[in-house]
Amino acid sequence: MIKKIVVLIVSVSFFVSCSSAKKTIDYENLTSNYINQIKTESLKTNLTIIASDEMEGRETGSNGQKKAGNYIIEQYKNAGIVFPKGATSYYQTVPASFLNARRNMNLQDSENIWSFIEGSDKKDEIVVVSAHYDHVGIEKGEIHNGADDDGSGTVALIEIAKAFQKAKNEGNGPRRSILILHVTGEERGLLGSKYYSENPLFPLANTVSDVNIDMIGRRDDLHKDTNNYVYVIGSDYLSTDLYNVCENANKKHTNLVLDYKFNDKKDPNRFYYRSDHYNFAKNGIPSVFLFSGVHEDYHKPTDDVEKIEFDALTKRTKYAFAIAWEIANRENRLVVDKKDE
Repeated sequence: MIKKIVVLIVSVSFFVSCSSAKKTIDYENLTSNYINQIKTESLKTNLTIIASDEMEGRETGSNGQKKAGNYIIEQYKNAGIVFPKGATSYYQTVPASFLNARRNMNLQDSENIWSFIEGSDKKDEIVVVSAHYDHVGIEKGEIHNGADDDGSGTVALIEIAKAFQKAKNEGNGPRRSILILHVTGEERGLLGSKYYSENPLFPLANTVSDVNIDMIGRRDDLHKDTNNYVYVIGSDYLSTDLYNVCENANKKHTNLVLDYKFNDKKDPNRFYYRSDHYNFAKNGIPSVFLFSGVHEDYHKPTDDVEKIEFDALTKRTKYAFAIAWEIANRENRLVVDKKDE
């Protein structure tokens, strides 16, 4: 009888150890598998619709922005990507009273849009990937389609979410949960991200990082001869870990030229303070802003899909995914070892 018990214990131990071994996932070597799920064709299809005249320039709270929001949500539903636990829909309502609190811009109620890929063993830790989906609407009778600003970031988020969802469907993570956050009101003063930071669905203490994408579809005058670059802003302000993740993700997967020109806090453009990551960073959350620079069509009715360089948009989207993938799947959460002053 004792021998039988010993044999049973050994057999159970062997089964448990084999089961555990099967669950071990080599996230490092899987990265390129899911990076390659990001497709130029899909980016182009979605951007052609989101930055079309039908969306009327996506002014904050407008019918055009709501049409764009409905299209975004449709993409998530089609891909089987759900809204976050604890939410009742894909929307976080941002009330007009909040949008108009500092100055009355006569804005109507608007919405942040979120989707969610729940993590596995570290699911209570949240990695935010953000972009704004509003633009400036119609001015002097002309529609400002905002294909680059920030249609490019908007469609990048959809592709990134789909890649993470595919990984989850195949049993390959992510370990931490991914909150995809399309924010409203950026053009009116970073208002949607401000509202989320003051009314977070998940505690900010559990928010590991924000990877923010704003204008990654063109090139600027400083890079006339190549689009194989991206500006990286803020990665080293709060966390050495985040800086290293951004550097290593590029070396391993995309080989872009990482341009830190605008990372200087004394830069007169003050880009670090001008996009939605700032509302996370000011709360002590390590954040990085990916950006390809200002061009001649910035905030003009000529910022159209026809001028997007989709090879560059695809590569920069893959880079953003690689950063988020590493943050989500590394053993330890990013360490905040610096003070943003």
